[in-house]
Amino acid sequence: MASGHLSIDEFLTRLTSLFESRRVAAHGSVFLTQKRLSPPDLPSGATDIPLPPSSPFQDLHPPHPLPVLIRATNGKSKEKKKDKTKISTVVQADELEGFFIKYAEVWKAGMSGLKKRDRSGRKKGKAKKKGAGPGDEQKLKEEMKVKEGKKG
Repeated sequence: MASGHLSIDEFLTRLTSLFESRRVAAHGSVFLTQKRLSPPDLPSGATDIPLPPSSPFQDLHPPHPLPVLIRATNGKSKEKKKDKTKISTVVQADELEGFFIKYAEVWKAGMSGLKKRDRSGRKKGKAKKKGAGPGDEQKLKEEMKVKEGKKG
């Protein structure tokens, strides 16, 4: 593993604590990213195998399975950089299935404490601004009848 990357078990433990700190604070974000690593032993643009004629991209056909870099951060801004937490791990291709099972458990547990967003006021405001919707035509006719009844 490259320097700065945690072991898989340590990463999952720290990810759990990162989710827990967001839940205790009752606000905040946790950003999770993953990407395939390019082979470290090959210089950029070099390849050991010939490219198929139909493929212009060499990285679509690697000679062997590539590891995956998994990162997590609490998303603090530049102003609060000292409070920002960044963790990462490298998972080899043969360990991916077991890792993703554990990762999904931690991820689901971290999501369980989230509150659903209250969008009730937002929907009502949009309906008024947009004008007549599918059910608004009947309401509009009834209001017109009531106004005409008051006039006469």
